[in-house]
Amino acid sequence: MSNMPPEWAPHSATWMGYPSAAYDGCGVSTEEAQQAWANVANAISDHERLFMLCHPTQKTSAKKRLSSAIELVDYSLNDAWLRDTGPTFIIESNRLVGIDWRFNGWGNNTQLEWQQDAGIARFICEYLDCEARSSTLTNEGGGLHVSGQDQVLLTKTVQLDPGRNPDWSQSDVESEIHALLGTERAIWLERGLYRDYEENGTRGHVDIVACFTPNDDVLFHEQTQEQHPDHINCRELRAQLADAGLNVVPIAAPKVLRDNYNWVDYSYLNHYVCNGAVIVPTFADPNDGPALERLAEVYPDRAIRGIDARVIFAMGGGVHCITQQQPLA
Repeated sequence: MSNMPPEWAPHSATWMGYPSAAYDGCGVSTEEAQQAWANVANAISDHERLFMLCHPTQKTSAKKRLSSAIELVDYSLNDAWLRDTGPTFIIESNRLVGIDWRFNGWGNNTQLEWQQDAGIARFICEYLDCEARSSTLTNEGGGLHVSGQDQVLLTKTVQLDPGRNPDWSQSDVESEIHALLGTERAIWLERGLYRDYEENGTRGHVDIVACFTPNDDVLFHEQTQEQHPDHINCRELRAQLADAGLNVVPIAAPKVLRDNYNWVDYSYLNHYVCNGAVIVPTFADPNDGPALERLAEVYPDRAIRGIDARVIFAMGGGVHCITQQQPLA
């Protein structure tokens, strides 16, 4: 029987990708983006093994910024969102298997190149000499969260996106997800956060909105400020989770509302749980402290490490978006 372990289960490693360039118009430089990714990688490498996919042209930069403990793996990647392009790992009969979802640039919602990234999941599985199990579902790792028991969080504007899976019904998606991940109950959100529907957005990834915890609660991104477009949206999403019978534990969004571009989607929910630590995005914001305290309550046996993630969010994602766990088989 297959099972996707929850993120807080023991890892054998983490996978990341080293960015080759910042996006035009995002307001950050390539050097800033590379250092932001490196800060996350270096923190994780204090706690577990870390593999970093790196374009051959960027190895000098990577070696300068990354801890010597990090293992560089050559790959001509287009982009660096390994949560979405890397394999979703499961355990089956005590062996590691990587799910290779179809990837098409978040429903063709980008003008950026992504064709090389569509091969990352299979490449990693070949590197690890583990089975790559192909799915015909277009999906990304940031579009789901599992409880470790039988539940999975999904979003209708992701898995049922006409740009991803035009011929799939909700029942079809659930059957595929359950068969591959070992889950039994899908909990669907209607949509994601406001900014995620712009060009280069994911159209609603759940990993910036909500996630399960070891005690079966669901942590939830709560936008408390009425002027933000996500204020009403989050109220509706929280009600959907509660109606599903889940115990919702809110974490207030940062107080900052806008960056130089638009309404922000800064979220503490886009954290990463590794062996012995939780790597949490922070924003030089008054709500950083309360968010870190709440996560310390959820994970009392782990170090809670805040990493300034404003550069990563300017690029379109967060800490969880750039990491992919390899569970211990």
